[in-house]
Amino acid sequence: MGCASSDQKHHKDSKEHDHNNSANSNTSHLKRDHRKQNNQDEDIVIAQYDFQPASDSDLQFKKGDRLKIINDNGEWWLAKSLITGYEGYIPSAYVARVYTLEVERWFFKDLSRRDTERLLLAPGNKPGSFLVRESETTKGAFSLSIRDSTPEQCDVVKHYKIRALDNGGYYISPSTTFPSLQELIKYYSNDGLCQKLGSPCKTGSPQRPWAQDEWEIPRETLKMVKKLGAGQFGEVWMGYYKNNQKVAIKTLKEGTMEPEAFLQEANLMKQLQHERLVKLHAVVTNEPIYIVTEYMANGSLLDFLKTDDGHKLKLPKLIDMAAQISEGMAFIERKNYIHRDLRAANILVSDTLHCKIADFGLARIIESEYTAQEGAKFPIKWTAPEAINFGTFTIKSDVWSFGVLLTEIVTYGRVPYPGNGFFSLGFRFPFRRV
Repeated sequence: MGCASSDQKHHKDSKEHDHNNSANSNTSHLKRDHRKQNNQDEDIVIAQYDFQPASDSDLQFKKGDRLKIINDNGEWWLAKSLITGYEGYIPSAYVARVYTLEVERWFFKDLSRRDTERLLLAPGNKPGSFLVRESETTKGAFSLSIRDSTPEQCDVVKHYKIRALDNGGYYISPSTTFPSLQELIKYYSNDGLCQKLGSPCKTGSPQRPWAQDEWEIPRETLKMVKKLGAGQFGEVWMGYYKNNQKVAIKTLKEGTMEPEAFLQEANLMKQLQHERLVKLHAVVTNEPIYIVTEYMANGSLLDFLKTDDGHKLKLPKLIDMAAQISEGMAFIERKNYIHRDLRAANILVSDTLHCKIADFGLARIIESEYTAQEGAKFPIKWTAPEAINFGTFTIKSDVWSFGVLLTEIVTYGRVPYPGNGFFSLGFRFPFRRV
């Protein structure tokens, strides 16, 4: 009996070993996530998402395909498919190098603590959702971040430092060590910390990077699908570029504004690149002029705050949205620009509730102050008194507008100073409880 039992156990272990090798062919790095691989392995990547080409130079692939990298400069890499043998360009954000942690759905390489909390608290995630990121403070260490829920308060994110052992391996508590991060994740998926580890943090597919040489594009490459809004000088549409990349398209009504001024906005947006500013992709320079930008699924902050989902946001999330906007405005200030039209209607919101500053139609570069031309129109309720009275704008003018924007956020999009069509000198507004 004893010999038979031993043989059966050995046979079972062998079958499990073979099954694991077959099932995890793309993740054979589990026990060696930080070992040095040869140069050939370092050039191999695994597709994390499906990719459909938009031009003849792009390389099509499906999730799980392996590709060999030929040139890894920039956002677009030259690669060869190990499935088809074809060569072409691929978006680097869609692939991960083999034998690295990047192939794990729960690993986020370059992510700050604050952005971690934003991702985990975004719609689509729930208590138990988690991710692992590189530590901001300790080189070689990692952090495990978990979304937690308590009856007394709204969901929060808790962080646990993962330390490395001198002889290899990792631990959160010194009493329990693991040979790899994968084993650590497996253990706490069953045992748990503040929560048992559930699903990796959901983020959706990364945005397709824009080709660097596609700045002035033909109108025929754009397809207008849904009108999102209209302003003094034109309209904003959701559409597609080359039928496969969703974009926002801003149009200019012919005769309502000098084309040069409209294109000046485009050139300004092109210069100001920051994660909290809406990214400009391309322009159509023949009238009617179009500006093509990244698409933000939830539209303007003003409209979103008035929706059912917007009304569900708690104060900590509202404060975080304000913090995101302040990050973008701090960048604009460092570049010696002023926005001049900062309000909730000009903030756009993504599907993960990331906020970005848009509509640079009034923005100007300054030395210390800027005096508006005679006849210029201002959004009165958001404009600082000195700008209204004298047409003088400084960074401080944007700070005033930001203060008014804060009232829009905490009142879920209510019009500032309701009931007041104009102001009298010395008038004091009544106190209103939020």
